Amino acid sequence: MPDASTRPVADFVIEHADLIASSAGSAPKRGAAQHHFFRHRDCIVASREGTIVFVGRREDSVAAIDIAPTAARVDASGCTVIPGFVDPHTHAVYAGSRDNELRQRLDGATYEEIAASGGGINATVAATRAASEDALVEAARPRLDAMLASGTTTCEIKSGYGLTTDSELKMLRAIRRLGAEHAIEVVATFLGAHEVPPEFTQRRQEYISTIVNEMIPHVAAEKLAEWCDVFCDRGYFSVGESVAILEAGVRAGLRPRLHADELASSGGCRVAGTVRARSADHLIHVDEEGIDELSRAGVCAVLLPIAAFYLKLPFAPARRLIERNVPVALATDVNPGGGLSPSMPFAIALACFGMQMTLEEALVAATINSAWSLDRADRVGSLEVGKQMDAVLIRGPLTELLRVGVPVVYSVIKRGRVVLPH
Repeated sequence: MPDASTRPVADFVIEHADLIASSAGSAPKRGAAQHHFFRHRDCIVASREGTIVFVGRREDSVAAIDIAPTAARVDASGCTVIPGFVDPHTHAVYAGSRDNELRQRLDGATYEEIAASGGGINATVAATRAASEDALVEAARPRLDAMLASGTTTCEIKSGYGLTTDSELKMLRAIRRLGAEHAIEVVATFLGAHEVPPEFTQRRQEYISTIVNEMIPHVAAEKLAEWCDVFCDRGYFSVGESVAILEAGVRAGLRPRLHADELASSGGCRVAGTVRARSADHLIHVDEEGIDELSRAGVCAVLLPIAAFYLKLPFAPARRLIERNVPVALATDVNPGGGLSPSMPFAIALACFGMQMTLEEALVAATINSAWSLDRADRVGSLEVGKQMDAVLIRGPLTELLRVGVPVVYSVIKRGRVVLPH
C-alpha cells in the first residue's frame, strides 16, 4: 500500500454508484471471455488529470489515494457506471440527405437497386464534393453531439464520400478538425475505395491507380488518417483490388481494416487474413471458411446491426463468430443511407435481441473490443487504473440500456471532465 508521500492525489471522483461495471485485463476478449463484464458494488472510480488512479472499494481508497479538497465529485447515486462507448465504424462526415431512399426501401427497393438507380454512395458523393470543409464540419457536429448524448466517448470516422484526391483530403481535414474541437475523441480512416465514382465507371483500373499512387501518398504525407479501408463486396471492390489498395496503405503507414461480406460472401475475410487487417466489418454473409480465416488471423469482427436493421438485411452471425473465438465489436455505422441511429445502446439492444448476444457480450463488444479494433484498448474501453477516465452513468441498472426509444444516459465523462450534461 502506498505511503502518504507516494499516494496519487485524485482531482475527480465518481462515488455512491449502485454499480460499477467494466471488463478488465488484456484485450481483445474472445469466446467465453467476451462474456466477462465485472460488477463492483460500494466502489469509487478516481482520476487525476484525466487518468484513472483508483477503481475499487471505498474503504480501500482511504489507504490507496488522497482526494484533493478541490476535486470534482460526481454523485452517481441510483446509477450504473460503465466505460464510455467506443464506436469503431462511422461515416459521420458528409453533406446532403438521402431521406428519399428510406421511403424507397420501405416500398421494397434493395440497397443495390437504389444504388443502380443513382442513389446510394454516389448520391452523397455529389453533395460532399460541392460542400466546403467548413460546411462538412458544421454538418457533422450535431451528429457527434447525438453520439455523445448516447454515451459514445471515442469514435472512428471514415472519408469515402469525396472520391477525388482533393475531396478526400477535404473530408479528412474536416474529420481532424472535429477531433480537435469536439468532446468525442476521433480516429480517422481513409476510405477512397468506398465506390468507383461515375466518371471512372469505364476506367476502373485508372481509379484504383489514383487511390494507390495519388490519394494514399497525400493522406500519409499530411498524416490525416491512421487507417485505410476498402468496401470489399459484390459490385464494389474485388479481393485482388482490395488487397492491392490495402497493401499500398500499409506501405504508406496506414493500417488496414475493411468492409467485408455485407451484401454477399465476397472473399472479404480472405482479404482480412492476407493483409492482417485489424477488423473486418459488417459480415452479414460471412461463411464458415471466412469465420475460420478471421479466427486464425486474429481479426476483430465489427458488427453493425443498426445498418442491417435500416437496410432490411439479415443480422450478422454473432453467435457463430463468438463460438469460434473471433473477437466481436459493435458499431453504429452512422451514415446518410442506412446508419440512421447514432446510439450505441440501440446497437447493444439489437445485438441482444437480433444477434443472440448476451448483455455482457454486447457491452464488451461496445467497449473494450471496439477499443481494441481501433488500437485504443490500452487507454479506453474499460475502467482500469492507467486508462482515461471515460465513463457513462446510466440511470438505473444495466438493463436500462435495452430500453429503445427512451433516454438512458444520465451523464458522460471524458478524460475526467463531465461533458454531458454541459
